[in-house]
Amino acid sequence: MKPTQADIEAAHERIKPYIHRTPVMTNAFINDLCGAEVFFKAENFQKIGAFKARGGLNAALSLGPEEITKGICSLCC
Repeated sequence: MKPTQADIEAAHERIKPYIHRTPVMTNAFINDLCGAEVFFKAENFQKIGAFKARGGLNAALSLGPEEITKGICSLCC
């Protein structure tokens, strides 16, 4: 199911207190290599050092009271 603008805005409001803005960066070498301007969103600069901070946090904060009592487990490969 494709998220709506309202879904995206609700997710942003849920996670906003827990995340910080991460930079969008470019690299001259990669731009030259690709022949285009390439942008990188540096999510690894989140305070927890994770690429998936926003999605994981939104999923956890979206759980209902009964679901949250079962706990949350995160697996890293």
